[in-house]
Amino acid sequence: MTSAPTSTTPADALDGDIQALLSGRHADPFRILGPHREDTRTVVRVLAPHARRVSLVRDGAAGAAELPQVRDGFFMGEAGDLPLGEPSAYRLRIDWGGAEQETEDPYAFGPLLGDLDLYLIGEGRHEALADCLGSHVMTVQGVQGVRFAVWAPNARRVSVVGDFNAWDGRRHPMRLRHGAGIWELFIPRLQAGERYKYEIVGAGGQLLPLKADPLARQTEMPPATASVVPPPEPFSWTDDEWMATRAARQAHDAPISVYEVHAGSWLPRDGDSEENIWQRLGDRLVPYAKDMGFTHLELLPIMEHPFGGSWGYQPLGVFAPTARYGTPADFARFVDRCHAAGLGVILDWVPAHFPTDTHGLVEFDGTALYEYSDPREGFHPDWNTLIYNLGRTEVRNFMIASALEWLQRYHVDALRVDAVASMLYRDYSRNAGEWIPNRYGGRENLEAVDFLRDMNAAVTRLCPGAITVAEESTAWPGVTARPEDGGLGFTYKWNMGWMHDTLRYMHHEPVHRSYHHHDMTFGMVYAYSERFILPLSHDEVVHGKGSLLNKMPGDRWQRFANLRAYFGFMWTHPGRKLLFMGGEIAQPAEWNHDASVDWPALDDPLHRGVQQLVRDLNHLYRELPPLHRHDTDPGGFSWVVGDDAGNSVFAYMRNDGERHVLAVCNFTPVPRHDYRIGVPRPGWWRERLNTDAADYGGSGVGNGGGRSTEAIAAHGQAQSLSLILPPLGTVILEYQG
Repeated sequence: MTSAPTSTTPADALDGDIQALLSGRHADPFRILGPHREDTRTVVRVLAPHARRVSLVRDGAAGAAELPQVRDGFFMGEAGDLPLGEPSAYRLRIDWGGAEQETEDPYAFGPLLGDLDLYLIGEGRHEALADCLGSHVMTVQGVQGVRFAVWAPNARRVSVVGDFNAWDGRRHPMRLRHGAGIWELFIPRLQAGERYKYEIVGAGGQLLPLKADPLARQTEMPPATASVVPPPEPFSWTDDEWMATRAARQAHDAPISVYEVHAGSWLPRDGDSEENIWQRLGDRLVPYAKDMGFTHLELLPIMEHPFGGSWGYQPLGVFAPTARYGTPADFARFVDRCHAAGLGVILDWVPAHFPTDTHGLVEFDGTALYEYSDPREGFHPDWNTLIYNLGRTEVRNFMIASALEWLQRYHVDALRVDAVASMLYRDYSRNAGEWIPNRYGGRENLEAVDFLRDMNAAVTRLCPGAITVAEESTAWPGVTARPEDGGLGFTYKWNMGWMHDTLRYMHHEPVHRSYHHHDMTFGMVYAYSERFILPLSHDEVVHGKGSLLNKMPGDRWQRFANLRAYFGFMWTHPGRKLLFMGGEIAQPAEWNHDASVDWPALDDPLHRGVQQLVRDLNHLYRELPPLHRHDTDPGGFSWVVGDDAGNSVFAYMRNDGERHVLAVCNFTPVPRHDYRIGVPRPGWWRERLNTDAADYGGSGVGNGGGRSTEAIAAHGQAQSLSLILPPLGTVILEYQG
């Protein structure tokens, strides 16, 4: 040990700064800590509360030079001709009383983020925000460590805390980059896997609850709430072919049939498994969905969320896959396996609101930073959550960056944006006097409109082939129109009206359905006003609504028959398809996120029959272009029988300009013999599917494989078919000449 260096600046002259550092109240630690030039010499100052001694180590020097402890936990001394701006020129050897640490000095490093990064963040236009903020393993000036950066413009002090500093906020206070409101720090020798949070002294001088990193790419397992430094290695993808062709797979003329899944409750409950959820889903869900003929998997939100009972719809870690199901690399591997199997991946994504958990975004720097300050704008009465202030450029940038993160980093193919209606209207679920009008005095949330347009434009520009889907339940015009045409820019919109109308019709006893015939036809009045997906989602089978099967009337056989006929109607109706897990096997009970799909029900032939029907419908939907190619073109659909309310029969033609497909639905338990349907082409019409087939659990009433036309005019056509309509059944016929 060499003799202790001295400092030319008396400690008394720094007493106010030292006390502020030791009390965790200093706003500019780099002004005091680290190496500083005093006259012709360099002095090094170190804050290390609870350390026994701190020594200065220089390569080539004869031993370590101990720094005097001038206050409890504050060390400083001269370092001779030590150069500034060279962090690797010395190291600190710290004796913690039983453990010794040797590291470069965090306060020897200069500013980390570039001026362009700071400018773009301030402008709200940083398109790689997650590569800039958050925690990142990197090498700075030849030293390996972790760079931390967080936006907290109104904070008085921000520190990084974690296991590496005993969660002591005095140990690693950060540098404020004025103007952008970014706090940054590089901590040498830290590695991936470290847990951390931010300790923040708020705008009012109050010490806030420890905050998780808003841009953390990895988190620890809930209910713990710390962020985790992610590994720097990129995932090795094998899906180049998929990425090059996915635009065509998701285009307006492509068949899209979505299997909606809650990742935590799809798998059978077969005891503890050493494999993580993503691995098990890759082994079982991926081949199952492929065999069933679905084109996409849609996952309920997998972003980190504190409350499992929210199903992910109250997320706080909007850049991190939840640790419940595995690591970020595990999720990436799952997506890669989906693509290898020819399945697209859609994620539910929630930019409308966030929960009030104190470790999250609420009053992040002691002010309403991410949320509106006025509860008439910032509090969501339906979910007791907070609403993002999308009028703030940094918040809008934050949320757009989250959307891009999933599409770019994880190769996700689509985002289904949750609760769009709640974003569009300032008076959503509010009574008079409980909301603030926009600047024109209206109810439209203009900031949210601009955000959605910007988000969709960014996805189109930066994520080739990716799409977005809106869960929007109102008549807001132009949801799927281009932003430059005044629309919101979504690719598809959930058709909530179709879902509500048709399920209401199916709930009625067949004898009463003639009075509600319009519920099944009204959807075609507006079918081409947007590009629609027909959703039978998780929302329809929870909270006492019952399963799809139990929404159907009649005895047990009739309930199954009704559901099969309804699926036949849905799969032949214009609009992409979406079905929540369990619906494909006619699960008896409504969904319970603490259980799993009722797979044992498949021991019953009726349940197996529905599963086989959905499989066959999916494959037929993909095989027959008339069922999907002109989904957004009114010329691809025409009513043949839309007014037979007395018999509760519907018949319609789908065509792609070359091939013709006829769908006929009988929603009564009475078979209809010699039911005549006019068709545009003479010749043989093959019966491609009959939901009443015995293989599906039906009665087997049908048309013997098809029918030939007769020269009998009907429905404006010169020829017609004489059909047998099975009870509570849908038949699909294709013209084959």
